[in-house]
Parts: sequence; structure tokens; C-alpha cells
Amino acid sequence: MSEQKCCSCVGTKEQEQKLYEVIEKHKDKKGALIPVLHEAQEIYGYLPLEVQKIISKGLNVPLTEIYGVVTFYTQFSLNPKGKYKIGVCLGTACYVKGAGPIIDKIKEKLGIDVGECTEDGKFSLDATRCIGACGLAPVLTINDDVYGRLSVDDIEGILEKY
Repeated sequence: MSEQKCCSCVGTKEQEQKLYEVIEKHKDKKGALIPVLHEAQEIYGYLPLEVQKIISKGLNVPLTEIYGVVTFYTQFSLNPKGKYKIGVCLGTACYVKGAGPIIDKIKEKLGIDVGECTEDGKFSLDATRCIGACGLAPVLTINDDVYGRLSVDDIEGILEKY
């Protein structure tokens, strides 16, 4: 059974229906916005403007407030994420030890910029804050895998694993 694209938002009709159910479940509760945003992101994988508009109308919360919350908290994303989420640490130790050229190499290999996802949905790239692995600097993560003491020459082999 193929999923149908819905007309008013990104995603499928099934995703939109789930979003309306989430809003309905939370709409009369105090502090509903954050739980609804979390569940919406679970449904869609990110929080595009169209989804934020539906939440705004459903919860009667100004769109500007929703956008402010989404952009303030790092766990929310305005852009789709890939199956493999690459995070390059740009904390001080990693940056000093060469994270800049590493992120540039990944951008070159994947043809995307920081905050973007490859067209096939396989990879997304983010610059992260310190992940607490300074002794392994420079460090990158792909989902739950951590790679440390990297050089630009390591990047191609790491990406090929995925």
C-alpha cells in the first residue's frame, strides 16, 4: 500500500493524521508545546514550517513562539536528518586539532553543507559543540559511532562504511 502525500504539509496523510492526534491529546494541557514538538519531530524527523503552522493553529500558540522554541533548543531541527547523522565536533580542542578541514572534506565528499541532508536521505551533516572526547580530538560521530584522532585522509574510508 503506497502512502499518499498530503496537500497541506510535508509528509504523508498518515503522518498528518498522527500530528492531529498528538495535538488533540495535548491541546488542553498546560505546557503542551514542547511535548507536541517532540512527538511531531518523531513523526516527521524534523519540524518544517508547515508542521509548525499546524501546531500553531491546533494549540492556538503564535507561530513566532513556536519558531522561537524550535530554534532555541538544539534537540529540535528545522531540516531533515539523514539515516546517518554526522556530527563534527567544533569544540576548542577539536577545532585546534583540525576539525575545520575535516568538516570541509565531508562537505566536499557528500555535496552538502552543514545543516543539510543528501538528496537520497542517507547522510546529514551538523557541526556540534564539545562532545566531551577532547583527548580524541578531532572527533566526529555518525549516529552512535565515535571516530577520533582524525585526519582529512580518514574521512573517505569512514564514509564508505555507511
